[in-house]
Amino acid sequence: MTSPPPLRSTPPPSRLQRLLAPRSIVFIGGKIADMALAQCRIAGFAGELYRVHPSKAMIDGVRCYPSIEALPVVPDAAYVGVNRNATIEVVKSLAARGVGGCVCYAAGFAEVGGEGIELQQRLIEAAGSMPLVGPNCFGYINYVDRSALWPYVFGGHPIEHGVALISQSGNVAMNLTMNERSVQFTHVICAGNQAVLGPADYLEALLEDSRVRAIGMLLEGLDDLAAFAQMAHRALERRVPIVVMKIGRTAAGAERASSHTSSLVGSDVLYDALFERLGIIRVDSLNRLLETLKLFDVAPPIQGSDIVTLSCSGGEAGILADLCDTYGLTTPAFSSEQTQALVAMFPGYVTVSNPFDYNTSIWGDKAAMQRCFTTSLSGAHHAALLVYDHPTIDAPEVAEWIDCLEAFIAAHAATRMPAFLACTVSELIPKELRTRLIEAGVVPMQGLDDALFAIAAAGRYQVQRHARLATPLPRFASGAATESTGSFLDEWESKQRLSAAGVTIPVGRLVSRAKVGAAALEVGFPVALKACGTAFTHKSELAAVHIGLHSVEAVEAAADAITRAAATRALEASQFIVESMAGPTVAELIVGIHRDPQFGPTLVIGSGGILVELVGDSESLLLPTDRAAIEQALNTLKVATLIKGFRGRPAGDLAAAIETILAIATFAESHWDTVQELDVNPLIVLPHGCGIMAVDALLRMSDNQ
Repeated sequence: MTSPPPLRSTPPPSRLQRLLAPRSIVFIGGKIADMALAQCRIAGFAGELYRVHPSKAMIDGVRCYPSIEALPVVPDAAYVGVNRNATIEVVKSLAARGVGGCVCYAAGFAEVGGEGIELQQRLIEAAGSMPLVGPNCFGYINYVDRSALWPYVFGGHPIEHGVALISQSGNVAMNLTMNERSVQFTHVICAGNQAVLGPADYLEALLEDSRVRAIGMLLEGLDDLAAFAQMAHRALERRVPIVVMKIGRTAAGAERASSHTSSLVGSDVLYDALFERLGIIRVDSLNRLLETLKLFDVAPPIQGSDIVTLSCSGGEAGILADLCDTYGLTTPAFSSEQTQALVAMFPGYVTVSNPFDYNTSIWGDKAAMQRCFTTSLSGAHHAALLVYDHPTIDAPEVAEWIDCLEAFIAAHAATRMPAFLACTVSELIPKELRTRLIEAGVVPMQGLDDALFAIAAAGRYQVQRHARLATPLPRFASGAATESTGSFLDEWESKQRLSAAGVTIPVGRLVSRAKVGAAALEVGFPVALKACGTAFTHKSELAAVHIGLHSVEAVEAAADAITRAAATRALEASQFIVESMAGPTVAELIVGIHRDPQFGPTLVIGSGGILVELVGDSESLLLPTDRAAIEQALNTLKVATLIKGFRGRPAGDLAAAIETILAIATFAESHWDTVQELDVNPLIVLPHGCGIMAVDALLRMSDNQ
């Protein structure tokens, strides 16, 4: 079996230690409490058990006491299985007695709104400083210390180390404990309404337990981003990967604001940015959650993305090639020594390449397969994967499959390369073979997609961990931020503020209708003419902008046209911006600031111009950020192809784009509590060495700016 990672230094006991690893437990309530006590025994709990019941003397061999105050000891933990109103009084008594913590099963609190919100606040007040799981939750299972405050059936068995799970869904968590994927849980914690304890509290406790190798999370959202970020950073320090499945990726929860930038941003996008920033692996299915957690439990660290794949089918090799590309894995060729040795093992019709279809010419020859696999795993790749589906029939030929499996195990033992065996159909590695593989240090993965995703994620985690540790934690919304929607500044004022922050804007003048011609002569032709005012936030739609004007007559005519167009919409064009034309244009960007209620001001970078919403090509970054993060975000955009020089066209000034975007981010940081919204669209990228130009801008600031 793969040896566990070195034990971390023993920290002070967590404030949740008594609750999560109790030596004594009291169960309060009727049928639900009876069920929870039975499951606690099934978990193997060897400590003291107590019951509180107003009339019974004994339940299931456990002595009952009429009240919490009558208990002969102060229990470490309590399971509260009474209705929501009685729950508040019970919790108050537990806290007064000094109990180490409790699980509250009852529903009907904040999740139902209305009266439930008030009841939950009363529950919080009743708990005081006592840790409380829930309400509206199943509770927890602790497999390593053999305790459970959980009323329903669960799978799994006592273990020495493994992975933990924090879930906001009790039923899903219960189902995951019964997985047939050899995922072994140390703890399963259902957070429920998170009235007192949230994900950060559970992370803190689990990170203090050296038996926990990775932590999985099933989340709907986070109420304390700062605390969560601190614990995620601690997880990076302690080399404990966090894998998250967040529910609500496609929910249209963000309210559409009046700018293009806000139309690109939803809170889920910002969670993506948060997880990326913190080195957290996000998955989109429960199967992928389990497979990724299993990898981190069983496999040694994977130091990169270079992988060698082995299969006895051309079709499988083709699937592997596509999936490796999808998940960012690379399949470098074998070394010349490896290639020479492999060519000598096979007939001429076998092509030695990576992915490697070793064909059926050596099938059934265990020694030949072992030579092939050992040679394939002896190079500089970071990991190896063998495609293997075990037959479900009982036939003599099945022995050949076992020979293949044993040959791969022997190759791993000889080379010590991180090794994975993956089936194409997830159920085609039976439990006894999974156990055999894990004992030999080979990770059995169920499903090619999930296997390659997990391998790629593990490699990125290892490679990027130090960089993530060196990155400052994000800043989040503060209580000082105004709740006002604020006011828009007109384009001229918006640009002046950006110019003061270091953003290059065109040479221009703000003038009345009578002075547009003279202003154009001062600026120099060609010029652009725009109506200026907070009513003209989307000038193209209002026919309030004319570009490429080469004479005073053209400028005068454009001003008249804008005035007439405005009048048809009951608007008055009293002020105009006359400014120089920017160009030649290599590409157009949109750079904006969006204020999220949780995340505060966030930076959005995307393809700009009139197609911004149609193309939907954008990346979001949390603040503060830096040049490296901005460059990485730019390089993920489709418009990056244009900036780098597309089909012989000149390359754009990427360095100037990065500096300008960084200046906009710095502006947002310096106005953290007052900036509400900012669009710079388009931000014109000029040819390399010529800089960048903010052609249009729209800024909204809070009223207390």
